[in-house]
Parts: sequence; structure tokens; C-alpha cells
Amino acid sequence: MTWPLYMDAEIKPNRSLSERGFVILISVITVANVASAVVFLRMGAHYVLPFLGIDVLAVIVAFLASYKSGRVIERVQVSAAEVRVTYETEKASRLVWESPTAFTRVTTERDEEDRCLALRLALSGRETAVAAALSPGERGEFAKALEDAIRQARRHRA
Repeated sequence: MTWPLYMDAEIKPNRSLSERGFVILISVITVANVASAVVFLRMGAHYVLPFLGIDVLAVIVAFLASYKSGRVIERVQVSAAEVRVTYETEKASRLVWESPTAFTRVTTERDEEDRCLALRLALSGRETAVAAALSPGERGEFAKALEDAIRQARRHRA
């Protein structure tokens, strides 16, 4: 029997730098490193050149890793039967959490200003973090929506 979904949320990390911005940034860094290289070459410091190349390469690798992690979608689904959390990419989907709705708890860690620093699903001593890509304010709103969805799903079972 398939159960209706009370929540089917997709959480996508925000990346503020577009691909065009990335190309512009790498171009500026490259131009700056080439200008530095010319100065160091004139001073006779030939060993600086490989380090300037490694610098550009390190920035490129860091941004590519960031973009790759930005393509992972966290999906949170709540039905009357279960709560599921999966990480989805273009190629695969990985189940991270599955628990019966009736026994799943939502726990939050808050600071003195009542911002939600961490949101977790808990069951029998096990926990998993949820919505880490959201800001503290968004995470707090998501926590309320998740608790409401679980409450509604429990009522459906009864």
C-alpha cells in the first residue's frame, strides 16, 4: 500500500557564484599571477613560478569541488509509514535515513537568539543531520514544517 506524502522537500545548496562569475574570477586570478610572475622573473626568482601555477590550480580545484557538492539534492519525505532522507545526484540516489514515522523525533540545537543551529532526526539513539545547507532561519522554519508533517502523518495512522 502506498501512503500519501505529507512532506516531500528538496534542499539544494546555494552557490552564489555563477559559471560566468567563476570564469571571470579565474581570469582575474590568472592575470594577477602572470603579472606577479613577470615581476619575480625580472628579479631572478624563477622558483616562484611553479607556486603561482599551483595557486591557480588550487583555486580551480576548490571551486570545482564546491560546485560538485552543490549538485547534491537532499530530499526529505514524510508519509504515514516512514520518514526518509535521501541524497540525490544526477547519476544516483543514496538512502541516508529511514525510520517509522510513529517513533521518529525531530531535535533542534538552538543558540541564545533562538536560531536553529542544527536539525536532526532521531530514533532509538540514532541521529542524522537534516537541512544543513539551509541558513539558521530557514532551518528553523523547516524544523517546524517537518514537525507538523510528522504530526499529521501520525494522525493519519491513528
